[in-house]
Amino acid sequence: MDSKELILKRSNEAKEIYIPHLSADPVIFGFDQNELKVLLLQMNYRHQWFLPGGYVKKDEDLDDAVVRILKERAGVNAVYLEEFGVFGKKNRSEAYFEDFDETLFHKQRFITIGYYALYNPSKINLTVDEYSDTCEWINVSRLSEIEMAMDHKEIVEKALQTLREKISIKPIGFNLLPEKFTLSELQKLYEAVLGKELNRGNFYRKIKNLGILKKLDEQRKGGAHKAPDLYSFDEEIYNKALENGLISW
Repeated sequence: MDSKELILKRSNEAKEIYIPHLSADPVIFGFDQNELKVLLLQMNYRHQWFLPGGYVKKDEDLDDAVVRILKERAGVNAVYLEEFGVFGKKNRSEAYFEDFDETLFHKQRFITIGYYALYNPSKINLTVDEYSDTCEWINVSRLSEIEMAMDHKEIVEKALQTLREKISIKPIGFNLLPEKFTLSELQKLYEAVLGKELNRGNFYRKIKNLGILKKLDEQRKGGAHKAPDLYSFDEEIYNKALENGLISW
C-alpha cells in the first residue's frame, strides 16, 4: 500500500475515532553535542518534515491525547509537556492534502494546540510510524534548510520563543542533561536555548543562587585542565521551582 492509499484508508477510520477540526502538535526539544535540537518526522507522502502531532479521540482528554500521540508517532514516553499556543490560520492543513478530494478527514480545517517539552535524546529509542520515512533530532539551527509542512516551522519558532521567555522564571536542564554535569555544560545548554553567549562568572553566580543544584564530591576526568566539579539537580527543589517559579535569577 502506497502512502496515498494509506491516508485514504486511515481517513475513513479517523472519522469514527477522532474529533473533527482539532489536533495537537508537540514540539520536543533535545540537547546534544552542545546543540539544541527538535524532534521531527519526515512523512512518506510528499517527504516534508512534520512535528510528531496527531488527532484527539472522541473519548479522550486533550493532555492524554498528546501523551498517546507522542508514544505512537515517535516512541516518546514520560515527558513533561506544557501547552503554549493555538494555531488556526485558514488552509493551514488543507493545502498539504491538495491531491485529495474534500471528503478526506485530514483535509478538513484543523485548529491545533501547541505543546512543548524538553527531553534528553539519549533517553529515547525513536520509532517510525506508518506515515513516516524517518524520525530524527534536527538541529534548530538547520531548520531554515529543510522543508517543513503546513505551519510547523512557525509552531517550532513560537515554542522556542516561549521557552526563551520561560527560562527566566523556570529552571531547565533536568530532562536535557545527564544525571551528573558540569556548570560549563549547563551554561552551554542555556546558551543554546537563548541563542547567545553568556558571561561565565555571572551565569555561575546566578545559577548557584537558585538553590536547585547539588555539588557532588566528584570531578569530570580526562581534560587537559583542572578537572571541573560535577553537579546534579536537587529534584525536590527543582520540581518546586517548576511549579512555583524561581525565587531569584
